[in-house]
Amino acid sequence: MTKQDLDHADLYVDRELSLLEFNRRVIHQSTVESFPLLERLRFLCIASSNLDEFFEIRVAGIKQQIDFGLAELNSETTAPSEQLVAIAELAHELVDSQYEILDKELTPRLRDEGIFFLRREEWSPNQSEWLQRYFREELSPILDPIGLDPAHPFPRLLNKILNFIITMSGTDVFGRHLDMAIVQVPRTLSRVVRLPREISEHPYDFVFLSSIIHAHVAELFQGVEVSDCHQFRVTRNSDLFLNEEEASDLRQAIQGELPARRYGDAVRLEIAHTCPENVVEFLTRQFELTTDDVYRCHGPVNLMRLMQIPDLVNRAKLKFAPFVPGVSKNLQDAASIFTVLRRRDVLLHHPYQSFGPVLDFLRQAATDPKVLSIRQTLYRTGEDSAVVKALIDAATNEKEVLVVIELRARFDEAENIELASELNEAGVQVVYGMVGFKTHAKMLLVTRRETNGLRRYAHLGTGNYHPRTTRQYTDFGLMTSSDEITADVYNVFRQLTSMGHPAHLSRLLQSPFILADTLLDLIEREIEHHRAGREAGIICKVNSLEEKSVIRAFYKASQSGVDIQLIVRGVCCLRPGIPGVSNTITVRSIVGRFLEHERVFHFKNGGDSVTYLSSADLMSRNLFRRVEAGFPVMQKDVKKRVEYEALELYLEDTSQAWEMQPDGTYVKCAQDEKDVNAQLVLLREHSAASNF
Repeated sequence: MTKQDLDHADLYVDRELSLLEFNRRVIHQSTVESFPLLERLRFLCIASSNLDEFFEIRVAGIKQQIDFGLAELNSETTAPSEQLVAIAELAHELVDSQYEILDKELTPRLRDEGIFFLRREEWSPNQSEWLQRYFREELSPILDPIGLDPAHPFPRLLNKILNFIITMSGTDVFGRHLDMAIVQVPRTLSRVVRLPREISEHPYDFVFLSSIIHAHVAELFQGVEVSDCHQFRVTRNSDLFLNEEEASDLRQAIQGELPARRYGDAVRLEIAHTCPENVVEFLTRQFELTTDDVYRCHGPVNLMRLMQIPDLVNRAKLKFAPFVPGVSKNLQDAASIFTVLRRRDVLLHHPYQSFGPVLDFLRQAATDPKVLSIRQTLYRTGEDSAVVKALIDAATNEKEVLVVIELRARFDEAENIELASELNEAGVQVVYGMVGFKTHAKMLLVTRRETNGLRRYAHLGTGNYHPRTTRQYTDFGLMTSSDEITADVYNVFRQLTSMGHPAHLSRLLQSPFILADTLLDLIEREIEHHRAGREAGIICKVNSLEEKSVIRAFYKASQSGVDIQLIVRGVCCLRPGIPGVSNTITVRSIVGRFLEHERVFHFKNGGDSVTYLSSADLMSRNLFRRVEAGFPVMQKDVKKRVEYEALELYLEDTSQAWEMQPDGTYVKCAQDEKDVNAQLVLLREHSAASNF
């Protein structure tokens, strides 16, 4: 095929449909018999959260394209209106499957284990009395029903908040004839209430908040006959709209936009499946939605709120076995991390290995009298962060501390604004990256005065400096004192804090400048090696693959006979196994206990292999609209570890792997007598204490 042919739309999977296919694989985890029961429930909740963001950002963006008059594009791109139809069909299928799994599989299994979600008809007299008192004392005082009439128009409901639509008949004290009302439920209220032990008939009796309100909602409308009550939730466009070129203060501009997120245009309506069609039509008109945007829920709307159940149930056998992350052998009993890094690089593989050495690195830098400065990028940190505390301690100890905070980290904007204020008040110099480019690189640089002059030490990672994600996401961190790498890291920080053209980087691959071009060159080099009869091949592990120039390069390499093995956890727009285009390409997705998050690019390079780790996925936004860092793994033993732990082991996985088909669907890999589970192997190899 010609280059022109490689641009044909038929060779590319729609990104949004690929993302929904990923959520299908997450939902499937809730059906895996070998998984502990509460973990299966947790996967169902994660899928629900993923779908929320999908509608808030992806579907909202497509609807905006239609509003802006982009409903029909050229023949090589699916029109937004056609995308919405395909999305609705698949999304409805996924949502229906979620509720079916909850109702038919998980709820009966939970009951077998003494964990009950009690329906109203199952409440005993004592339970009914307690729940009525709970409603009157805890709920009724903070619920404000809004009757709908000309003086009280339909309210502007918050994004993703639980609501009830009430139908009634009669007149109120002012003589108004009421037939409909809305009740909003504050976010602060738990959506699941555990009954006290003395009135429980099972070890764990829970009642949905929606059931309590449904049973007693008539008390909010004295003197009026309530005929029906149905829960619903509206999802709104939650993307921020910023004109960064015109914003004089990015932080102030983001603060001003955050409240609007709660009231963006409606994109989805979730409602109880029992709700009459005329009421559904009324709500659909109010939110200016279509029937395709309505999702009937055969259970509580917002399954994500069931995520608290595993934490409320103290049953170890129903959860994954706990583990203690191991400590790198190179750092065990080391008094000074600086001493270790002067001798060798140290690779950390989370969550199997502890994030503690990174914190120790920061803490030692904060108190070491020889340390002059600390520079760090922060994208997500979490509450009460040990990283932030160490940076504040360093500033208190009169180190020069500079932090690049990405204020536009989606859904963490408010938290990062507070973080910036906290660091500023402590004397840390805070900058917000580059206008128009998110700073997504994960870098930490320490400069120390030593006997032979100044020496730099760095930590580079594929994941965030966030304590929770380091226990749930698989990521690599490389600690090094390499002169070339640390000099490059220093130059990237200079770019982020000052003006001028990008400095030459000898080892790092930085976007938006050279990362994409270098990867394309490396792919082209594999073609040349293959043609010359030398060892050639590519293995990449990423979260997402969407950038068309990279996919086209993979297709070209495949047409030349280069073997390409891709491990893509989520979105993959490349179609593998197409004769004459991608028949030497395989794509597999790993979905397991931990979220696969590391990015690894490996090229066989004629027998002298090259391996890079990176903060960047193979997506347009990462390669061209973000500041990212790809960094080489140069020490042979470290590179061998990366190749085995991130690539070879995952290509052997038969327990958690899915194989992508040419049509964009996925087939679960068949288990064999080996039954390799890459995550379990790494837990056994690295964790300090476990029950595996």
